[in-house]
Amino acid sequence: MGFQLTSKDYMEYIKLVYKKIHENREYITDLDAATGDGDHWANIDSGFGKLNEISESLECLSLFEQFKQIGKTMMSVIGGSSGVLYGSAYLAAAKVLKGKEAIGNEELCGVLTAMLDAIMSRGNAQPGWKTMIDSLHPAVECYKACLAENVPEEEILTRVKQAALDGAENTRGMEAVRGRATYQADKGVGHLDPGAVTMSYQIEILMDYIRSKS
Repeated sequence: MGFQLTSKDYMEYIKLVYKKIHENREYITDLDAATGDGDHWANIDSGFGKLNEISESLECLSLFEQFKQIGKTMMSVIGGSSGVLYGSAYLAAAKVLKGKEAIGNEELCGVLTAMLDAIMSRGNAQPGWKTMIDSLHPAVECYKACLAENVPEEEILTRVKQAALDGAENTRGMEAVRGRATYQADKGVGHLDPGAVTMSYQIEILMDYIRSKS
């Protein structure tokens, strides 16, 4: 049957993401200071921190309503473009979960795909532009390929996690197309994109959480 994530499970996952991001304040801030405004950690931490605060109310909702509320919360709490992008991602993913009581393999791939499409559309950005997309996109493509090839669930979790981590690492060699890094002589080459790193945290933790539940 495979894994089945409920609304309560998803909020447990969100708490783990908040913990990881909160504990990596200095690292993420330093990454962002090298190429951007240095406020990425503060923005993302505030968003996931708020979700952590209201987790008890969110875990009682249906997945559809939960994802909508997560999206609205992120859009209102997270500053800068990240708030709009994360908010749009969750609102798009909510549509995939309408009428669903749990998130399984197919649903999760659909959720991540909807998030990716929304971020690319709202941000008018593409893979290779040194953004969070460069972690999410390879993870989604890997997930789709695994499902098409009937890869065992345990292997899917391993591959998708690694695709996200590798994607974030690959931003080190990319030239920025958006943001303050584009004004630098090296366009950020040699530095990791903080948005891709925090996105890779989320996918890594999600895959590990699912494995712990299986």
